[in-house]
Amino acid sequence: MAQPDTKKIFFENLSGAGKAIAVLTSGGDAQGMNAAVRAVVRMGIYVGAKVYFIREGYQGMVDGGDNIKEATWESVSSMLQVGGTVIGSARCKEFRTHEGRLKAAHNLVQRGITNLCVIGGDGSLTGANLFREEWSGLLMELVEQGLIDSDAAETYSALHIVGMVGSIDNDFCGTDMTIGTDSALHRIIEVVDAIMTTAQSHQRTFVLEVMGRHCGYLALVSALACGADWVLIPEMPPEDGWEDKMCQKLSANRAGMKRLNIIIVAEGAIDRSNKPITTEYVKDLVVKCLGFDTRVTILGHVQRGGTPSAFDRILASRMGVEAVLALLETTANTPACVVSLCGNQSVRLPLMECVQMTQEVQKVMDEKKFEDAVKLRGRSFENNLKTYKLLAHRKPESELPSSNFNVAVLNVGAPAAGMNAAVRSAVRVGISEGHKMFAVNDGFEGLYKGQIKEIKWADVGGWTGQGGSLLGTKRTLPAKHAEKIAEQMRQHNINALLIIGGFEAYLSLLELLTAREKYDEFCVPMVMVPATVSNNVPGSDLSIGADTALNAITTTCDRIKQSASGTKRRVFIIETMGGYCGYLASVGGLAAGADAAYIYEEPFDIRDLQSNVEHLTEKMKTSIQRGLVLRNENSNENYTTDFIYQLYTEEGKGVFDCRKNVLGHMQQGGAPSPFDRNFGTKISAKAMQWISKKLVETFRQGRVFANTEDSCCLLGMRRRALVFQPVVQLKPDTDFVHRIPKEQWWLKLRPLMKILAKYKTSYDVSDSGQLEHVVRNRPKESDASAPM
Repeated sequence: MAQPDTKKIFFENLSGAGKAIAVLTSGGDAQGMNAAVRAVVRMGIYVGAKVYFIREGYQGMVDGGDNIKEATWESVSSMLQVGGTVIGSARCKEFRTHEGRLKAAHNLVQRGITNLCVIGGDGSLTGANLFREEWSGLLMELVEQGLIDSDAAETYSALHIVGMVGSIDNDFCGTDMTIGTDSALHRIIEVVDAIMTTAQSHQRTFVLEVMGRHCGYLALVSALACGADWVLIPEMPPEDGWEDKMCQKLSANRAGMKRLNIIIVAEGAIDRSNKPITTEYVKDLVVKCLGFDTRVTILGHVQRGGTPSAFDRILASRMGVEAVLALLETTANTPACVVSLCGNQSVRLPLMECVQMTQEVQKVMDEKKFEDAVKLRGRSFENNLKTYKLLAHRKPESELPSSNFNVAVLNVGAPAAGMNAAVRSAVRVGISEGHKMFAVNDGFEGLYKGQIKEIKWADVGGWTGQGGSLLGTKRTLPAKHAEKIAEQMRQHNINALLIIGGFEAYLSLLELLTAREKYDEFCVPMVMVPATVSNNVPGSDLSIGADTALNAITTTCDRIKQSASGTKRRVFIIETMGGYCGYLASVGGLAAGADAAYIYEEPFDIRDLQSNVEHLTEKMKTSIQRGLVLRNENSNENYTTDFIYQLYTEEGKGVFDCRKNVLGHMQQGGAPSPFDRNFGTKISAKAMQWISKKLVETFRQGRVFANTEDSCCLLGMRRRALVFQPVVQLKPDTDFVHRIPKEQWWLKLRPLMKILAKYKTSYDVSDSGQLEHVVRNRPKESDASAPM
C-alpha cells in the first residue's frame, strides 16, 4: 500500500506559490457546497497559492469590487456544517453576454486570477468552459481598450477551469453522486418516515412530490429507500394503462393487511406522450378508483435545506482537495475537467464530454427513447430502477419460476442499521427467483436451536426503515455447534446460506468452510454481506451501517461544538466505537472538522500528543474558539480517553478548557441512513442472484453439492465495483488478533483531515484522479456511490 516518496507532494512537486485560485458557487445551492469551498481555500493556502472568494457566483465575477475577496484560513472556519452556500449563488444573465464575460475577465486579471474552481450544475460548468475558450480573445480586447497592458495579457494568457458538480438532483453524467444529493435524500427520507407513522394510524395513502424536473434520481432512490408502492420518474414513464395497474397494486397491498400506501412522484414525471403527471392527478385517481383517504405532500425547498450529511461533507472535502491538485497540474493544453466520484475513487473527466452526455439525456427523452435515457444516466441509475422493480412489484405465483431450493438468511454479530433492508431485499429477490426463503432468528445460536421459519413476501414489508436487527443477531460462532447446525440444515433441507453481519460473520464462514470436510450439509453456496458500524471486514471498503454511524457521530459533534458557542475557548475529546478499526474516528473526524483523530492503525506517543496540544493552543490563541479531538475506543491501552482529556486540560490551562464525551451505542442505533438502506438493498439483491446462479451450477444428481473455494464468498465493495471474493483468499489480508484488514483504503484520507486542520504533512497523490474519458459502460457496479 505504501507508495514511493516521489508520489508524495508538497512544495517540491506541486507548489502553488505565485498562483491565484478563485472559487465560486453558481446556480442552485446544494448542501455540501460550503465543505467544498472550505477544502479549496485551505488546500490552496496550504500549497502556497492565493485563494479568492467570488461572492454571488458569476454575478459577483462580473460586478467585481468587494465580491472578489481574498480568503484566509479563518474565513472558512465553522462553515463545514452549514447548508447552502455562504459565499452566495446567483443566476447571472449578464455573464451570458460577451460584454459581461469581458467585465469578468478584467476583474480576474486585475487580481492575477487564472485558476477557477466552479461549483455548480451543467449550466454553470458550460458557462465556465465558454469563458475559458474565449479567454485569450477577451484579453486582446482588454488590451485594445487600454484596460490592461500587453505584459498582463501575456502573464495571464491561459485560464484554467476545474468543476465540481453541486446539484441535489444528481443529474450530471459522469459522476456517481453530486454534492448535495445525499443530503437531499436525508431530507426526503426524514419526511417519509414521519409521514408513514401518521398514514398508518389513519390507513391513508400519501402522494409525495420530490424535486427532479429532468432527472428522477431522488424519486427513484427515495422510493427504494422507503419501500414505496409506486414511483413515477421522467426517464421511464409508465406504460399506457398504468393507472389501473397502480390501483390494483395499492388495493392488493391493503388486502394484504398493509395500512398505508406511499406513492412518490418526481416533479418532472411524464407519461408516454410526454404529458406531465401531477400529484393532484394521482391523488384524484386513487380517490376515484379506490376511495382511499389520500393526501398530497409537496416537499419543495425543504430538500435543498438543512445540514449536509456526513457523505456530502466527505465527498465535498475530497473533491475540493482534488480540484486544487487538478489546477496545480493543469497546463495550457489541458481541457477543462470536472472532478467526479466513481465508486469510492476520485476521477477527473473532460467537462464538456460530461455536459454533452447530460444534455443528450434530455434529447433522447424528448424523442421518447426512454430506454436510452435510462442507460445514459449510467449503470447506477439503471441498477436502481431494476432493483426497485424487482422488490416493489411481486409477480403472480403462476409466473414465478419453481426452483425447489431452500435459502436461509441470518444476521450475525452486532446489529447495524441497514441489516433489515438487506434481509427484505434478500427475501423478495429469493422469492422472485422461485426459492423458498427461511429466516433464522438470533444468528447461529438460533440456527442450532432450530429457530427457523419460512418467511414470505409480505412479512418483510416496512422493514427498510427499521434500525437494528428484526431477525435478532448474536455473536455466537458456528464451530462449537457444527453438529447441531448441520442437523437443522438437514431437517429443513437448507440449500444455501446468506449471512449478513460483521467480523463474526466472516469468521463464521471460515469455520463453516473448514467444517465441510466433516459435514456435507455445509457443502452449499454460502455468501456474506458485510454489515457492521466498525467497517472492519476484510474484502470490502464499506459495510452496511457505517454511514448511519458516521452521521450519528457528525450530528453529535455539531451539537457538542455548538454547545460551546458564546463561551470561552473549549476543546472536546470524543470517543468513538470501532474496536481496533479507526474508520469511524478518522472519517468522522474529516466530516466533523476535527483537529486530531487518534487510532490504533497510526501509532502515537506522548510526543505526538504534546505536539497536538501545542498546535491546538496556537490555533486557539489566534483564531478558533472550539476544538474537536476524536479517539477510537481501542487506539491505545495506556493513552485512554481520560488520559487525553486530563493532558489537554492541564496543558491548555489559561488558553482553553476541556470536556469529554463517550458516544457509545448511539452510533449503533437509530433509523438507517438513505445510503445504508440502498447499499443494503442492492448488495443483498446481488448476493441472492449469485446464490441462484451457484445453486444451478452445483445441483447434481438430485442435490446441491458445493465444496469449492468460490462457493463460499464475501461480497464486498472494492474501489469501483462489487466483487465476490472467496473468504479463504482473504485470510492473508486479515489481522485476526485485532479484527481488522491489514490494508485499509481510508488511511489515505487521514492526511486530508490533517491538512484541513492546518498541520504540515505529506499527501499521497498516487490515487489522485487521472483524466479519463466518459465511457457509457464505465464500471458503476459500486451502485452505492461510496461516500469515502
